[in-house]
Amino acid sequence: MLPTPKLDFLPVLPELILAGAGIVTLLYEALAPRASRATHLGLSLVGLAAAAGASIALWDRTGDPTVLAGAIQADRLAVVARVIIISVAAVGLLLGTHYYDRSGDERRGEFYPLVLFATTGMTLIVAAADLIVVFLALEILSLSLYVLTGMSRRGQATEASMKYFLLGAFASAFFLYGVAMAYGATGTTKIAGIAHALAGQTGGQALALVALGFLAIGFGFKVSAVPFHMWTPDVYQGAPTPVTAFMAAATKVAAFGALIRVLDVSFQPLAWDWMPVIWALAAASVVVGSVLAIAQSDVKRMLAYSSIAHAGFVLTGLTAANQDGIRAALFYLIAYAMMTLGSFGVVMLVSVRGEERTSLASYSGLGRRQPLLAGLMALFMLSLAGIPPTAGFIAKVGVFGAAIRAGHWQLALVGVVSSVAAAFFYLRVVVLMYMQEPQGEEQEEDRSPLPRLALAVPAILTLVLGVFPQMLLGVLDKASVLRW
Repeated sequence: MLPTPKLDFLPVLPELILAGAGIVTLLYEALAPRASRATHLGLSLVGLAAAAGASIALWDRTGDPTVLAGAIQADRLAVVARVIIISVAAVGLLLGTHYYDRSGDERRGEFYPLVLFATTGMTLIVAAADLIVVFLALEILSLSLYVLTGMSRRGQATEASMKYFLLGAFASAFFLYGVAMAYGATGTTKIAGIAHALAGQTGGQALALVALGFLAIGFGFKVSAVPFHMWTPDVYQGAPTPVTAFMAAATKVAAFGALIRVLDVSFQPLAWDWMPVIWALAAASVVVGSVLAIAQSDVKRMLAYSSIAHAGFVLTGLTAANQDGIRAALFYLIAYAMMTLGSFGVVMLVSVRGEERTSLASYSGLGRRQPLLAGLMALFMLSLAGIPPTAGFIAKVGVFGAAIRAGHWQLALVGVVSSVAAAFFYLRVVVLMYMQEPQGEEQEEDRSPLPRLALAVPAILTLVLGVFPQMLLGVLDKASVLRW
């Protein structure tokens, strides 16, 4: 008889719930005579809440670290990453509901199942214990995001979607080549199995290094690291703003969650070989992202280049290649998700209808016209710049400290200097809001309470974690211990 693996579906229950909720919302849109956004939103939020509850229930799970024949990792890193992604998806759905309600002529009921399917791929990739599962999850989230990016009647959105799709296909091909090379070098695609195979090798490991290089290209594209960042400004600007908010915040958490496993488990025996590569990617990302953001006149493109720089800061923490670096990277990802989600949420409310008023000039005098939105935007800008007492400041101290303790003080110095340069374009927005007169004619203002309540959550967390970071660091200490 053929041996069969033990079927334990509890560690993959969050993905089953999310996929089920996506199918339910899709059927509702297809079969209901007049599908309403309120029902779509309610079904989606129930699914997200159930998936979050199923994830948290796995926190104290004991037993085998992997299930389903070694395909899924059941550890605390997966729990933390899943909760972050699901939380971002919930806020993204609230923002998207308001966005499409406001646009009037766009029904877009497919927005909800697509977000749920993308979230399914994101939560699966952070729990994947096999490179083949990582690839499948990567394709699930990517295909959903390609469609979400083009969900607008604007030509710019269609162009952004095509660019994202074509470049993403190339990146996926490189990633798949990396999986094949890893199998050729070690005889397995299991993340832990690769580590065991490499630890036992005494000869040349050129094929394993080639595999790591191909995998780094795939991950570099998803996290928007230089030089794989060229798609980011066009896609962030062209996509509907709530889609950009969801994509910018959640995709980075998902991609970095998988990258942490690949670097600190699979290729941990080759840490001295891949560390210089991550060092170079981190330095290039923080410098290029910070410098090019200064020249932008559109706030969405500015935030896109900012996301490139922040990818470099997370990579800075990962150069430590230990539990200290993983903890710092996780805290940074949480802070980044809150800051980015909040920033794009404010951009959506300021733009009023569709994608109007996304230029920096539109923020002139915002402090007088809409003091609440200006206050929220100022808080998120200060946090992105790393100014205390915000979560962004604690996050940067964490990744710089991890890099310095690992002996990479030069990289930390590059990050500090780049942060000083980046403060210019963040503070420029604050100056425009509070120290400039409103320009142009008085325009309609969006004063809807629902998106403001949604943005209050990341705003409060940005302040609370900046003042009381220990509330989260204790949890991340446990999540940063990888079981394999």
